[in-house]
Amino acid sequence: MDEGSRIMEVAKLDGLMPAGLALARDGRVFVAAANCRGGGAILAMQPDGTGLRTVVPESAGLFPNDLVLDAVDGLYVTDCRGTVGDSSGGVWYVPPDGAAPVPVVRNLAVANGVALSPEGRRLWVGEFALGRLYRLDLVGATALAPFGAVTAHHFSGPAPDTVRVDAEGRVYVALYGQGRVLILSREGLPIGQVLLPGRDEGRNLSLSSLAIRPGSWVVAIVSSDGGRGGSATIFRAEALGNGLALRTPDAA
Repeated sequence: MDEGSRIMEVAKLDGLMPAGLALARDGRVFVAAANCRGGGAILAMQPDGTGLRTVVPESAGLFPNDLVLDAVDGLYVTDCRGTVGDSSGGVWYVPPDGAAPVPVVRNLAVANGVALSPEGRRLWVGEFALGRLYRLDLVGATALAPFGAVTAHHFSGPAPDTVRVDAEGRVYVALYGQGRVLILSREGLPIGQVLLPGRDEGRNLSLSSLAIRPGSWVVAIVSSDGGRGGSATIFRAEALGNGLALRTPDAA
C-alpha cells in the first residue's frame, strides 16, 4: 500500500503464501513464505517486485512465518511447525553471508511473531499455540545470555501473532482472535492496548499483522472478520511515543 492508501500487486509467488515481511536498510523486502505442505522459503526482492531471489530454499525444511533483520542484515526467522502437544517449531538465524540457518531456540509450539530490540540485544518471540511471549537476551547472534530466556507474558485467550518493537523498545503484540493489540514495556509488562472497531460485535477479530512505520509513531494494523463473506481492513493508529496517548484506529 502506497502513501495514497492504494493497494498494488508487486509480486506473485508460485506455490508460496507470504506470511511475514521485513524491510532491509538498502530497501529490499524479505518475505517469509509458506507452502501448503508444512514448509516454505525465504525470499528477497526490491519494493517493486523486481530482483526476486531465494534466500532460504524450501529444501531447508523450515516453515517460515515471520522474520526480523539485525544490524548486519542477518535474519531471525520463526519456524511455525507444531501444535499443542507437539513443540517442533523454533527460531532460526540466517547469517548475512548466505550460510545455512542456525537454530537459536527449539521446541516451540507454532513459533509466530518475532521482533528485535532497537539495540539488537533482546529478541521477542510469540508462541501461538500455547499463548506465550518469550524475552530472549542475546550475547551473540545465536547465543543466549545466562538466565537470559524468560516467559515474559502468558496471554488470556487466543493468540499471539505478529510482534513488533517501537523505537523506545516497547513491544506490540497482535492478538489473533481478539481484535486488539497488547502493548508491553521493554521488560514485558502490559502498559496499554489498541482495540479495533467492531470487536464487541465480532468484527475485525482476526488480527494477523502489524507494522510501525520507520521514523514515525504510526502503526498499521491488518485484520479481518474471518471466514467467507467477511471483510479485511488495514487500520492506522498511533504508538505510545513521545507521550502520545493511543487514539482510536482509523481505516487506512
